[in-house]
Amino acid sequence: MTEIVVSEFMEQAAVARLCVEFDVLYEPKLVDTPEQLRRSVGTASALIVRNRTAVDADLLAAAPRLEVVGRLGVGVDNIDLETCKQRNIGVLPATGANATAVAEYVIAGALMLLRGAYFASAAVAGGQWPRERLLGREVTGKTIGLVGFGTISREVARRAGALGMEATAYDPYVDPADTAWRSLGVTQSSLDELIARADIVSLHVPLNAETRNLIDAKRFAAMKANAALINSGRGGLVDESALAAALYDGQIGAAMLDVFATEPLASNSVLAGVPNLIMTPHIAGITVESNRRVSDVTVENVIQYLRARR
Repeated sequence: MTEIVVSEFMEQAAVARLCVEFDVLYEPKLVDTPEQLRRSVGTASALIVRNRTAVDADLLAAAPRLEVVGRLGVGVDNIDLETCKQRNIGVLPATGANATAVAEYVIAGALMLLRGAYFASAAVAGGQWPRERLLGREVTGKTIGLVGFGTISREVARRAGALGMEATAYDPYVDPADTAWRSLGVTQSSLDELIARADIVSLHVPLNAETRNLIDAKRFAAMKANAALINSGRGGLVDESALAAALYDGQIGAAMLDVFATEPLASNSVLAGVPNLIMTPHIAGITVESNRRVSDVTVENVIQYLRARR
């Protein structure tokens, strides 16, 4: 009888650790076969997922014995938290385990977007030599605006400071007296102040009714003309049509997106062919090292939770 279902990829050593104590179904492609997934969770006490598995009311109804959902990552917008609460199902994200990976992704993005030269591969391969057009900017002395000031955002601020950048952040849920503001040298801003001031705007907030399309046409218009936007947070924080228009019109300088309102991105997406835009397939938090950490933390969380319930 299957006790733990893992519907997306996880470190093999972590899977093996689960198998010592539990009957485990590890099928990384299960997320792509919803009906099979529904059948598989029928006897499960635990379900382990990444961001693609929709742990909605329908799936939860198919799992009457479910006690806990382990999340291989930090975002929980793919999980029906209200239904889990009503049924006393624990939801355990791997908080902090991929913070280093995401922070490095953001800093790499800031360097690439401001320098601009990294969009030139096709031109150079085609025999062009556009040196004057690719006169980019340094990040030293520039301001990175962090929308959200949680664990990942603080890791970004730490690295940005090491590169000589200034950091400002907006987060109404973080106490102004929190020692991290001072220790990391981050100034507090309103969202409007941050948008107007930052050379790079980086998003680090959850997706909810308050934050959906947080960065819209109005906010693009308020940004610096050469500002860059990085979204490694959640799809839906950015109005994608407004972003496409802002990049086509030169309203902002460049953008880098790792997350999208619909994933995978449709081939006819409004973002297809947009200039000065780098897109990656929701991999900011995934490295060899972070996958190991996230898997280990999630397995430990789930094992301890199940043991405590027995």
